[in-house]
Amino acid sequence: MRWVWLILGTLLVLAGAVWTLQGLDLLGQSGGMNGQKMWAVIGPVTAILGLVLIGLGLRKKRAP
Repeated sequence: MRWVWLILGTLLVLAGAVWTLQGLDLLGQSGGMNGQKMWAVIGPVTAILGLVLIGLGLRKKRAP
């Protein structure tokens, strides 16, 4: 179960980073999320949640 938290956390950090960059209009792609300040807020919140999940995954002890 430990690896599930690590993978999910990593995916959330990556998604949060992309959403932040899109919200700040730094990726240079055209799309509905670019330049939308809402995504510049949702992105870091998502990334922080991902870091929390990674921390939980690292703290869980391995099953024997």
